[in-house]
Amino acid sequence: MTRTLRRALGALAATALMLTGAIAAASPASFAAQVIPTMTNIRTGQNPGFDRIVLDLTAGPAPAVRYDLVDELIADGSGEIVWLTGEYFIAVAATPAAAHDSAGNPTYPGPQKFRTRNLRNVMAVAVTGDYEGVLSIGLGVRSRTPVTVFTLTSPNRVVIDVGH
Repeated sequence: MTRTLRRALGALAATALMLTGAIAAASPASFAAQVIPTMTNIRTGQNPGFDRIVLDLTAGPAPAVRYDLVDELIADGSGEIVWLTGEYFIAVAATPAAAHDSAGNPTYPGPQKFRTRNLRNVMAVAVTGDYEGVLSIGLGVRSRTPVTVFTLTSPNRVVIDVGH
């Protein structure tokens, strides 16, 4: 190997080591803890043709949401059945989202379970989970009707529309 080639390889290795060190030094700043939106309120309202449940969230990335029609509601973490008024049940999950802050303090001051006497189909709402960045809500309903779940931003909200 010629002296020029050895010097070039040495310079290349030194550059690679410096870049690796720079990347390692930058990693903690670039991978700062992700902000998880937290729930602050649950609102309900009756609209023409559907009942609406809104979860108000703090700033952060808009969560992905999904729902399932289930035979019973299960509490995340414990696996216990969540008893809720209703003939049918809808399980909604939002991720990333939580109902507590980074110190473990609740950010949602309302009841974990409540009746919704002002709505036509949705009979009750329950917070069924707040575990590992997944916020779960259960709904007890009178009848199986179309369900639409989506998010809104500025401010962050999860919206659950249940037909009459």
